[in-house]
Amino acid sequence: MSTATVIGIQSIELEITGACQLRCTHCCTSSSPQAPSGHMTRDDWSHVIADVAELGIPLVQFIGGEPTLSPHLPQFIDEALDAGLGVEVYSNLAHVRPSLWDSFSRKGVCLATSYYSDDRAQHEEITRTRGSLDRTRANIVEAVRRGIPMRAGIVEVIEGQRVEQAKAELHRLGIKEIQVDRMRKVGRAAEPDASTPTAAELCGHCFRHRVSVSPDGDVSGCILSRFMVAGNVREQRLAGILHSDRWGEMIAAVPEPRTGACTPADSNDCDPARTPACAPKHFAPAPPPSLGVHA
Repeated sequence: MSTATVIGIQSIELEITGACQLRCTHCCTSSSPQAPSGHMTRDDWSHVIADVAELGIPLVQFIGGEPTLSPHLPQFIDEALDAGLGVEVYSNLAHVRPSLWDSFSRKGVCLATSYYSDDRAQHEEITRTRGSLDRTRANIVEAVRRGIPMRAGIVEVIEGQRVEQAKAELHRLGIKEIQVDRMRKVGRAAEPDASTPTAAELCGHCFRHRVSVSPDGDVSGCILSRFMVAGNVREQRLAGILHSDRWGEMIAAVPEPRTGACTPADSNDCDPARTPACAPKHFAPAPPPSLGVHA
C-alpha cells in the first residue's frame, strides 16, 4: 500500500469506551451500562493518538459507547490538541462532569450529539432511558451558552418520529448543523431479525477517508463497519495496518462513495457522508457564527 492511502484519510474515530448510560434501540455498537469499557488502556490510546498525528490524519473524534464515561477523556483531548489535531467529542450529553466543560471549551474542540424527538416519551422510547431528553437538551443549552462549536445528528428509528420538530427545536436551541438519516442494520439494529451487516450499509467513505478503532483495539473503516476488521492496534502499529494488503482488500470490498448513504446509527456517531470524515470544513473548529452557534 502507498502512503497516498493514509494521506487520503481525513479523520479517525476512537471508541475510547464501550459503556454508555443509554440503551438505544438502534445502537450500532450495542453499547449500554452493562457493556465493557474495552481492553484498550490509557497508554494504548495515547500511543494511537501519537500515531494519528505522525500519519498526518488531521482530525480525531472521541466516541463510544459514551466518551464522557472515560476518566481519561480530558487527557486524550489535551494530547490530541498538543499534537496539532482537530478534535470532536461525539457525546449523548446525558451527563457532563463539570470539569469536562473546560476541556470542551478549549480552542480546537467541537461537540456533536444525537437527538431524536422534541417529545419526551418518544425520545425516551428510542434511548430506553428515562430523563434522557431533558438531560441532553440542558447540556446542549450549556454548550451553546459557552460558545462551543456543535452539531447534531438525527436517526429515523420509529414510525411517526417527530424528526422535523426535533430539527426545529435544535435550531431554536442554537444548532444549525443538523443531519438526518435512516437507521442502518448494524449492531443492535440488526438483532431483531438476526441480519448480518454487509458493505451495502456503508457510504463508501470508510477505509478510503476514515478509520475507526474499537474499545478493544480493532481497526475498521468507521463505526458502522466494525464487522470488517483490518487489524488491531494492540498487536500492530496503526501505520502498519493502514499500509497493509488487508486494508487494501477492505477498500476494494466497500462500494464507491455515494452521497447520503451513511448515518449516525447510534447515540454517539455522525453522518460521515456529509460531515466530519467526508466534509472536514464542517468538522474543523471555526468561529461560532459559521457553525450557527450563538453564545
